[in-house]
Amino acid sequence: MRTYQQRESTKLKKNLSNSPLADFTDELLAVNETGWQNILRHGDLNRWQNGFEALPDVMPSKICLDTPAVKIGTAADTSIPAETIESALQQMHPWRKGPFELFGIHIDTEWRSDWKWDRLKDAISPLQGRTVLDVGCGSGYHLWRMLGAGAELALGIDPTPLFSMQFAAIKRYRPDAPVFILPVGIEAMPANMGCFDTVFSMGILYHRRSPIDHLVELKSLLNSGGELVLDTLVVGGDETRCLMPHGRYAKMRNVWFIPSVDMLKLWLQRAGFKNIKVIDISATRLEEQRSTEWMRFESLADFLDPNNSSRTIEGYPAPVRAMMTAST
Repeated sequence: MRTYQQRESTKLKKNLSNSPLADFTDELLAVNETGWQNILRHGDLNRWQNGFEALPDVMPSKICLDTPAVKIGTAADTSIPAETIESALQQMHPWRKGPFELFGIHIDTEWRSDWKWDRLKDAISPLQGRTVLDVGCGSGYHLWRMLGAGAELALGIDPTPLFSMQFAAIKRYRPDAPVFILPVGIEAMPANMGCFDTVFSMGILYHRRSPIDHLVELKSLLNSGGELVLDTLVVGGDETRCLMPHGRYAKMRNVWFIPSVDMLKLWLQRAGFKNIKVIDISATRLEEQRSTEWMRFESLADFLDPNNSSRTIEGYPAPVRAMMTAST
């Protein structure tokens, strides 16, 4: 994996140097190196690496980035048995965001992330030619969809080591694509970059102890006139309504604030955003987040009251998400 990381670092440097992020190239390369040091020390690295190395060493006949599953190649591209490819990919279990399809193997991830993409893709500013950041990008599913929508450079940040390994399994088949993950959190990003045309924060805000600070951080990453795409949990009520769980929410330990839509608008205004628009408000469905053979742990069905699916297991309102855009 060190060789892969070094190759990626070289490509990252080239892409950064020819982008609006050029002035921050050295800082971002240092941030990337720090994140990879954590990956290379991880206790599960050998398992992940074994899976990575067992994947076919072939060039795929086609790559599709505009279909629900990000598709890499076909079964006819390789003589390696499908069971071997599936076993290799399962070494990187659990797969949470997707779906993906690799040489005919469908990775049925926990989340149907394509549903979220379908809800936002026609409501945001066109990504053609834009420099994009996805905060909390997971394994990079949406980064590939952003690239397919025409982004000039798609950069993701996420500190979870496994997600970078899953991304590497896909990126090896399009190594020159201008899409990268830095394995760090938002706090590691240089201050006041002001470089990105579009910044996505999806499923992150309710995990922040200080949501207003998070919004201010997001704004500092955007250039003048840039667009924020925000997806977060919400509750019903007016601008005075906000839920703070006593402990867990839907079995999640790190949920802090779940605002009403009107309070969320107020937060965005106070953080300095304008042109605030609600794209979508949707209850999370059992078909959208569920356990599969690729994510064999508990999922949404286990997080809800078995006698009342409108409530979480703790008695709070069941997950509803709002998707919004705002500009600087």
